[in-house]
Amino acid sequence: MVVGRMLLERQLTLAVAESCTGGLLGHRLTSVPGSSAYFERGVLAYSNRSKEELLGVPESILRAHGTVSGSCAEAMARGVATLAGAPCALAVTGIAGPDGGTPTKPVGTVFVGLAVRGETFARRFYFSGDRAAVKWQSTQAALDMLRRSLRGQS
Repeated sequence: MVVGRMLLERQLTLAVAESCTGGLLGHRLTSVPGSSAYFERGVLAYSNRSKEELLGVPESILRAHGTVSGSCAEAMARGVATLAGAPCALAVTGIAGPDGGTPTKPVGTVFVGLAVRGETFARRFYFSGDRAAVKWQSTQAALDMLRRSLRGQS
């Protein structure tokens, strides 16, 4: 895995916080032999309560922006980075479908948060396909965001 090699070369560790991907990002990262050298932990926070309790996502963010938002993805990334003591963190939140979409946030809307050495940002993505496809594309986008950031191309 490219990001694993990049993390190792830079002597960095990674933590992930997942909602709509249901652990798929952590699964993909840990399917690589030797991943324990760079993968610190993963947190699956599906409910609002778990996002607040486990990751410290402020209730005010959830009320004002919702769980499917850039603000929530950033807070999730910051929270898991702090929890794990990891310099790098990824967070994924979105609507994998087939239900749950709205006119402003249709099924396939996903936000990926990235925290690297204290700097945090999020990107919005729109993916098509069934639930499995949205989850896979979400993890691919997250890994690509991390790769680009580590290369200095964010």
